[in-house]
Amino acid sequence: MAPVTTAGERMHALVERLYPLCRSITGDGVRATLDIVGEYVPLQVHEVPTGTRVLDWTVPQEWNIRDAYIADTTGRRVVDFAASSLHVLGYSVPVAATMPLSELRGHLHTLPDQPTWVPYRTSYYTPEWGFCLAQETLDAMPDGEYEVRIDSTLADGHLTYAEHVVPGQVAEEVIVSCHVCHPSLANDNLAGVAVAVLLAQELAQRSPYYTYRFIFAPGTIGAITWLARNAERVELVRHGLVLACAGDRGQLTYKQSRRGDAEIDRVLEHVLRTSERPHRVTEFTPYGYDERQYCSPGFDLGVGSLTRTPYAGYPEYHTSADNPDFVSPEAMADTLAVCREAFAVLDRNRQYLNLSPYGEPQLGRRGLYDSLGGRSDAKQAQLAMLWVLNLSDGEHSLLDVAERSGLPFDTVAAAADALHGAGLIKA
Repeated sequence: MAPVTTAGERMHALVERLYPLCRSITGDGVRATLDIVGEYVPLQVHEVPTGTRVLDWTVPQEWNIRDAYIADTTGRRVVDFAASSLHVLGYSVPVAATMPLSELRGHLHTLPDQPTWVPYRTSYYTPEWGFCLAQETLDAMPDGEYEVRIDSTLADGHLTYAEHVVPGQVAEEVIVSCHVCHPSLANDNLAGVAVAVLLAQELAQRSPYYTYRFIFAPGTIGAITWLARNAERVELVRHGLVLACAGDRGQLTYKQSRRGDAEIDRVLEHVLRTSERPHRVTEFTPYGYDERQYCSPGFDLGVGSLTRTPYAGYPEYHTSADNPDFVSPEAMADTLAVCREAFAVLDRNRQYLNLSPYGEPQLGRRGLYDSLGGRSDAKQAQLAMLWVLNLSDGEHSLLDVAERSGLPFDTVAAAADALHGAGLIKA
């Protein structure tokens, strides 16, 4: 086996490792997932007891499953949980019975239009049981008696989520959130987790300006639980990004925060546009992933969502076809690169005040022109200095300068660094 070397290959290997685990909104599958993630980045794991009130919700009973199958009269397992965790309706109550196919059909979920795929279905808050299987499997099942067994438990326990924090120069935070509740789905779940892990590792190698808080939590109830338990910390959140569907081969899609003009919105749009990547920017809707929790009106955080093809936007969504072969190392590496570029802009985006605002200061005697000697972009760098000086009025940020001037953000930020070092501007 060839060694795993690139970031994309490392992320894909992590997806493959996590893929077989049976995750849900609670239970040992979530813990096993976080145990593995914790091998890559240190985690603080939180256990919230069943019955805990979290905003308008209550932490449910914990669900765990050991085995499940449908067997014919010969004992052959026609549907087997051991083959795929998708085969069981999520949160199924236990069942041990023998019944005719005519009765069993009411508990079976298939995709008639995709007869070889197994759907992903759940029943988190309604006591139900069921199986998910390929339509071709159901079509091959003759009438007769079948043994039905789901060895699961629903009992008081905990909801589990975890955080990883990369300390910054300031206490203000950027949150990066991804859900860890889906069973064997590679793009919708695991690709986002893998990108978050590599991003956290990279940020730890430098000294970021903001503190970065990575949240690995079950969808909806996990984010709501985090918000309920961090009401005071929420005041520190300046920006945020929800990562999901991060590994398919579709173009990148950024969904704006509820505000629509939050700094994270402007940064992602700038990075995607100036990189000339194929992409889409969509307005906020209160449907989707956990951005809708962070952007609920009481919190109204500046949190957007980055995906490739959005939820429900590809046929493989919530089916067994969303497997490790469906996601690519190259696509995950591209998603990671956009996150890296966006956070680099966030970290360097400041408002400055010109300390010599009456007329243009003499740059030559401060050695600022001389410092550009030999640079291929000397004219552009000089222009960036003039733009930064002119818009450093305490009201415009460096991103404003880049957008208005049409200059690359990195060039503008480098000009600001030089002017700050010469004592001509202050943050």
